[in-house]
Amino acid sequence: MKISTKGRYALRVMVDLAINDNGNFISLKDIATRQEISNKYLEQIIALLTKAGFLETARGNNGGYKLAKAPNEYIIGDILRATEGDLTPIFCLTGENICSKQKNCKTYSFWKGLDDTINNYINSKTLQDLV
Repeated sequence: MKISTKGRYALRVMVDLAINDNGNFISLKDIATRQEISNKYLEQIIALLTKAGFLETARGNNGGYKLAKAPNEYIIGDILRATEGDLTPIFCLTGENICSKQKNCKTYSFWKGLDDTINNYINSKTLQDLV
């Protein structure tokens, strides 16, 4: 499993917003400059984070973005899933895809263990841990 640039940049953006939080909205341009991400690509990432309810937005001269909650209330796994989708390492572990070979599969427990390890780790870390 590889996390794409969307997932990696989303974490960087969320950390940036947490570190630079002064109660005011932060412009897309300022975030893009600090994180060295193009405005166009950052807009796509911000849209995903906003849709997930992670950000507050405001338009206008003093507009921009800020965290909707305190950094310790954001679970890293939730941020990654909002940008990456399902993080399950193989198809047969996803909830809606019960494999007919699961009961006799010699590798199922390995893949299940890997999935559990990944989820336990990313769900045990908050944005505050990264700040």
